[in-house]
Amino acid sequence: MTIYNLGSINIDHVYRLRALPRPGETLLARSYDRGLGGKGANQSIAAARAGADVVHIGAMGMGDDWVPERLAAAGIEVSAILRLPGEATGHAIILVDENGENSIVLHGGANLALPEDMASRPAFARGDILLMQNETNLQARTAARARQAGARVIYSAAPFSIGALREMLPHISILAVNGIEARDTFAAFGEELPVEGLLITRGAEGAEFRDLRQGRVWHQPAFPVRAVDTTGAGDCFAGWFAAGLARDETPQDALRHAAAAAALQVTRHGAGNAMPDRAEVAEFLKAHG
Repeated sequence: MTIYNLGSINIDHVYRLRALPRPGETLLARSYDRGLGGKGANQSIAAARAGADVVHIGAMGMGDDWVPERLAAAGIEVSAILRLPGEATGHAIILVDENGENSIVLHGGANLALPEDMASRPAFARGDILLMQNETNLQARTAARARQAGARVIYSAAPFSIGALREMLPHISILAVNGIEARDTFAAFGEELPVEGLLITRGAEGAEFRDLRQGRVWHQPAFPVRAVDTTGAGDCFAGWFAAGLARDETPQDALRHAAAAAALQVTRHGAGNAMPDRAEVAEFLKAHG
């Protein structure tokens, strides 16, 4: 079983400050780091480090060769990543304060310039999983093709858009949202959504998975840790949860492993670079009962 990820690839420019700037305020950064990010790349790395077979589908500019090299080093198949002349690799400006909170400015670049024929390229098979986020084009077409082939579609509705979600809803197997996105989704569409499952992450309050076909709900408390950087925590959770489903774990087990992975991830600086592997998560769970 393969996890395909039609996902963004960004270069993160991370500036650490005492506090996030107010409107009109200029602050000196305490440090600067460059890393690999984008919700798509983050989820691919998380799923691969969780032990899944992952194929990343996406695009980037002509330079930045270290990016696909780092993805491949994480165990991700990168042959479906296109290099587009005339397009910049997606990138993000990330500001992180001393409490680990962040603000992000995102430029989509090549992520939003995928050629139309990319939707017909992945060789989806029954039982595969297609991960998606709202940071690329070709979402609905690719999702429809995956469902026709018998694959499940897990869609992270972020950055959140009612219009994008409305277009995607007929093709989604599992919708992944945070607490604020869940509230906005219910306000627009009600709680009886036309999907099989709903994954809601709530930060320090934990997470839940709702099986909307069987009417069952699983809750997972968050593990108490001291966060130093929350960037990519939701992506870590989504990637690990998808990997758990790919291993035929129960929703409760998949939630628990994803919560442990996200707890570890926020104790480290960075996004994709901070994703833990299976051995680290196993050790964390052993230490935390």
